[in-house]
This record gives sequence, C-alpha cells and structure tokens, in this order.
Amino acid sequence: MKAVWNTVKETLKQRIPAHSYRMWIEPIQFSKSKENHVVLSCPNVFYKKRVTDQYGDIIESELKRTSGNPCKVLFEVCNRKPAPNQNSQTIHQLPLPNITVQKYFGRQLKRDFTFDQFVVGSNNDFAYSAALSLASKKVSYKHSLLLLSKTGMGKSHLSQAIGHYILSEFPEEHVYYITAEEFMNEMVQAFKNNTIGEFKKKYRDKCDILLLEDIQYLSGKERTQVELSLTLDFLFSKDKKVIFSSCYAPAEIPKLDDKLRSHFSSGIITNIEPPHYRTRVRILQKKAQANGYHIPGEVTEYLAAELTEDVRQLESGLIGVTTKSSLLGTPIDLKLAESIVKNIARIRKNITIDTIKKLVCKHYSISTKDIISRSRKQCFCRPRQIAIYLARKYTDSPLQSIGRSFNRYHATALYAINSVECAIRKKSDLKSQVRFLCDKLESGKL
Repeated sequence: MKAVWNTVKETLKQRIPAHSYRMWIEPIQFSKSKENHVVLSCPNVFYKKRVTDQYGDIIESELKRTSGNPCKVLFEVCNRKPAPNQNSQTIHQLPLPNITVQKYFGRQLKRDFTFDQFVVGSNNDFAYSAALSLASKKVSYKHSLLLLSKTGMGKSHLSQAIGHYILSEFPEEHVYYITAEEFMNEMVQAFKNNTIGEFKKKYRDKCDILLLEDIQYLSGKERTQVELSLTLDFLFSKDKKVIFSSCYAPAEIPKLDDKLRSHFSSGIITNIEPPHYRTRVRILQKKAQANGYHIPGEVTEYLAAELTEDVRQLESGLIGVTTKSSLLGTPIDLKLAESIVKNIARIRKNITIDTIKKLVCKHYSISTKDIISRSRKQCFCRPRQIAIYLARKYTDSPLQSIGRSFNRYHATALYAINSVECAIRKKSDLKSQVRFLCDKLESGKL
C-alpha cells in the first residue's frame, strides 16, 4: 500500500494547486494498512484537522481508484514526544481540560482569526502560504514577513493566525501582538517613567515572535523608529520571527529611516488583493457557517456579486441581511438582500473627491480655494486632512491622485490620513465630526 500511496500523491500533485500540494499533501507519510483501512501520518493536530476537512474525501477517492478496493483513510499525528525517562527529574504536568495558558502579550488575539477560518483564493494564496510556512518554521532562512493590503483584506487575520498557530504548536514560544502606534506609546511611557530598560528587555529578551501591525503609522516618529530598528536588529540576530502589516509598501511610507525601511523590506513581502467572485462566495459561506446563519444560495451569490470592495463589506452585508430578517421576522430572500445592498453600495459609486471637497468646505465654512491652498492655518489644515482621509476611505483613487487633488505630494496625503486616524482614536469631538461627514456621504444627503 505504500507504493499505492506514492502513486496517489503523484495524482494529487496534478489535481491540487502547487502551493496547496506542497503545504498539505507532500508532508503526509504512509504509516500502515490493515484490512480496509489505510493509516497516514501528519506532523501535528492542526495539520490533521486541516487535511481531514479539506482533502480527506479526495484522498480516499483516489486511494480507492488506484488500489481498486474500497478503503477508509485514517490520519494520525506522528510527532508526539516520547515519554520522559523515569529517572528524569523533569516533571511534566498534564494539560487541564478546556484551559489554555497563553504565552502572548499586547493585544488579545481574536479567537476566530486562525488559518482554519481563513478563506484562500487566488488573491491571497501566496500570502497564506508564506504566513503558514513561517508559522510552521518551514522557511528557516527568512526571519520576517510583510503583509500588504488595503484595509479590510485580511492581513490582520493572517497575522493573528500566525500567533494562534505558534501558540498551539510551539507553546514554549512567547508571542507579542501589537500595533506600531501602541509600540510608540509604550516606549514614550517607558521614557517618562524611567523604565526604558524594562521596555527593551521585554521586547528583546522575552519576545520570540513579534506581530507588528500598521507600520505606516511610524511615519515621522524618529525616536520610535530608532528604538524599533535597534529592537529588530537584536531579534533578527537571535533568529526571532517578525510579521509586519501595512497599507503601504515601505518605499511609499514618508519620513521613514532608511535602516528601518531596509528591515521592513528584507524578508518576504506579499500583497493581498481584493477577493474574486468565487472567493467572496466562499467567504460568505464560511462566515455564515461559523455564526450559525442559514443563507439561501441565491442570496449568498447575490451578495458576492454586488459587494466587491473588501471582506469587511461582505461581513456588513451578511450581518445586515441576518439582522433585518431577525428584527422584522421576514425570511432571508433576494428582496431583503437587495434592500441591504442598496444601502451599502449605492452611494459609494457617486462619491468623488470633488463631492468630498464640497461637503467638507460647506461643513467648515471655507472655500474650495482654501482647502487646496498652501496655507498651514489650523482652520484650513484640519479640514484638508479630513477631506484627504475621506477621499482615501470612499474612493478608489490612488494616493498620488488624492494628493494632487489637494495640491499636495502623496507623502503629505499619507501623513494627513495617519494624522486623522490617530486623532479619531484620541479625540471624541473629531471622531463625531468625521462620523457626521461619513453619514452625510453614505446617505447621499449632501
């Protein structure tokens, strides 16, 4: 049967995408066979679950076709550690049921942001394979991964999936998940409280895997850039792994130290594109199943066809139809889905940079000439930054085009976007102003 399994692997190699075959099928080894059962060995429990769910049926079918006999496939984990020697002084505590001790710091990892819940398509297959390879330590020669995408494409999901996987398969490792802005704030507080030594020790001596989100926020933060660069030097010298995420490529981030830019670019860089139609269908099906929603196939296909921007928009559509159905006591059908999609998608198509300019100028009682002027007065500067932020949020225009529309370079436009996003998180008054303008744009009542 071992020869039969090798033949089956060659057949699967032709039927399954190359990256999937290398990741999931190639490592599987023939273990034994008895009666009408074939036992195959997998590296770990996570691997076993993934292979069983995704490839169990096709493997069983090919084994039956190749051998000419019906057979049942069983998977076993082959890398269990041997029992400790009785004379050993090491005491191993058995894991307690339903209790896990997490060795991570910083932000809490979202429970459903795992590899198992990530839907792979042609838009993100390389990013997925690179993330899983790095998490499973199959690419020992690379120490970092940079995930690039616009907001809502799944880079945070992949980043946290790496954390979950490492905590599951390498429990002795320490994972730190944090945003670049939080890193900066923590460093500033360490200097204020005279605890910078403890800050450095935590990141350099107690961190095995660093998950650093939104590195574009480091633009212009010179002291933070120096400290992070020194930290990365230390981590890489110890062969630690670092996963970065960003909305912009390192070369596009203004006011960034050359050494830090080099660190960001030194590992694997992968871009995540918007999902294609079939991938959007599978995303909706996966999320509906995970949340216990029962969505008719035609509704799923309609939502996937109409909501094309990003994963968050798909989630908004799914939540919209299920919530409206529940509140009104009506069935989920195409008519209900159309009413939800109408609210989500109709206005965005009519929003332009000029529309945003006019709305912002009207709200702040300034002229369109003022908003594109070179003046740095606060009464013009803040509305200009908000308008640039809204242009990025509601239009598909590239950063260079947005900058030109406001008589600015793309680096200045990026700074404006970062400035507004940071201010929104800190200042409730600005957050309410931006929310008001967003509501105006989305309602079409300009």
